Amino acid sequence: MAARSNKQEEAAPAATVRTQEYGAGTGWDVGQAAPEDAYRALDAAGTGGPTGPVVHKHPGGYARQIVAKGGLVTEGVKHELDAAKAEAEQDGEA
Repeated sequence: MAARSNKQEEAAPAATVRTQEYGAGTGWDVGQAAPEDAYRALDAAGTGGPTGPVVHKHPGGYARQIVAKGGLVTEGVKHELDAAKAEAEQDGEA
């Protein structure tokens, strides 16, 4: 009987997929790559408080970039996007 070579035993199975070869999906969920830049205007009074909706192009004046296109959407980014959305919905209902 022929003995198996060590090379065959050490080789990874054909169905093995290395996860680092595949990026996260594109979207606004945590762990995904942001599909667009996201900015939020800051008030001009100097308090630095966010004002207005999240926009995808720099709004001019004072603004904070929440995430860059292709950047990782983290818990903090998601929290800020959700907070801005809630504020916009609240303003629309009033």
